[in-house]
Amino acid sequence: MRCLFASFLLVVTASAAPDEPFGIQVVDAITGRGVPLMTLETTNHLTFVTDSAGWIAFQEPGLMETEVYFHVSDPGYSVGKDGFGFAGVRLKPVPGETAEIKVLRTNIAERLYRVTGQGIYRDSSLLGKQMLLPRPNLNAGVMGQDSVQALPWKGRLFWLWGDSNRASYPLGNFHTTCAWSDLPENGGLEPEQGIYLQYLKDENGELRQMVPSSQPGVIWVFGLFTVSDSAGKEHLLGHYGRYQSLDKRLEHGLVEFNESKGHFVPVVQLGDEFTWQHPQGNALRVTSKEGDFFYFMEAFAVTRVKADYDSLLNPGAYEALAWSDEAQEYQWQQTHEPITQAKEAALIKSNQLPVKKARLQVQDASTGAPVLIHRSSIQWNAYRQRWIMIATQTGGDLSQLGEVWYAESRSPSGPWKKAVKIASHPKYSFYNPQQHPFFDQEGGKIIYFEGTYTESFSGNTVPTPRYDYNQLMYRLDLGDERLTVLE
Repeated sequence: MRCLFASFLLVVTASAAPDEPFGIQVVDAITGRGVPLMTLETTNHLTFVTDSAGWIAFQEPGLMETEVYFHVSDPGYSVGKDGFGFAGVRLKPVPGETAEIKVLRTNIAERLYRVTGQGIYRDSSLLGKQMLLPRPNLNAGVMGQDSVQALPWKGRLFWLWGDSNRASYPLGNFHTTCAWSDLPENGGLEPEQGIYLQYLKDENGELRQMVPSSQPGVIWVFGLFTVSDSAGKEHLLGHYGRYQSLDKRLEHGLVEFNESKGHFVPVVQLGDEFTWQHPQGNALRVTSKEGDFFYFMEAFAVTRVKADYDSLLNPGAYEALAWSDEAQEYQWQQTHEPITQAKEAALIKSNQLPVKKARLQVQDASTGAPVLIHRSSIQWNAYRQRWIMIATQTGGDLSQLGEVWYAESRSPSGPWKKAVKIASHPKYSFYNPQQHPFFDQEGGKIIYFEGTYTESFSGNTVPTPRYDYNQLMYRLDLGDERLTVLE
């Protein structure tokens, strides 16, 4: 009897050391995949947020080996409520053991993982789980990154962000950060697995300033694209702005990546009179019977320029979509500034523009309520045989900038009419979305997009640890029956 008892003690000691954490994984009830950004909260308000694999490493003195109730909450996922209206689970945290919580996805889009920042797989690491990223918890000292641009270039993927927070000091890199990654077909991770970012650094091992300047202010680059010149040489360009604040621009123009210097250099400086005659937002190349153009969009694709190197550098070559009272049609022209959603609504209200010719009056497909677009990303989709838009809304019912919508059109410039909400971030922001068509799967049936998740502009005074001011990746199945209302 004594031998059996001793053997039992040995088994317990070997399988679970007292200081070993208890693992909790929150998984999608349908796919079985771990869900990131799920919040578990105890009755005394201890809060835990799942990592990108859905894991929490729980180790709280006094709460081990006893029953603990966890409230479960998160945007886009839910668990059932009990008779008192509480949504959560009761678990007994035992060192070395694990538990699984299944949740139902209410968002149409599926949240996959955090792309940037510290502790992407923090809890998985503490639990000894296998991870695909070689630097899963701190890559190049990056703590947070804002507003992504990405495109294929030189056989790889080139990534660019605005501001980057770092671990070593509150002030980070405010002169644009870049990185490389490999395409899945060239040895990179599959898009559902993650992205291994190889950041560009300076000689001291710090994040490289990709638009270096001795002048004060932050520098942001948007409208990133590649184009070949008449000799066949490919160029990587974008529009830069040096800002004192969000609403105070000090200078702007076009920058081009200089391979010998390893960073962008200004190639065209523009005056303040050029308010729209330059790349902006997200870039889209369109070849049609009208010719080969680059379209640029912030909210909508209402500016364009011929897709040749010389035209892109010439502000006088840019065209804007504007309503013509004389022709009673929309026209591409160079005299008037581009139409906006608000201006079009005003023209309709004053009976200058017939409702049937509207292009930007987006409405909720379910309720008919107007959807005011803040920023968007438009791409051609082979599966839907339509131009598709992923857009964020300004002034949504659950958040100021956190509601994400899907819409379709037969032209990149519209009309955009009905939209379906595909993701929600209540009391939080998710802005500057970008689709990644280079990740499309199943002939475009599965698409990927990401955006900046941050408490900025949300009114929320409690940032989500590790996730805040970082990029979240989503995927969307365009075969979902909830999108059929757009057909």
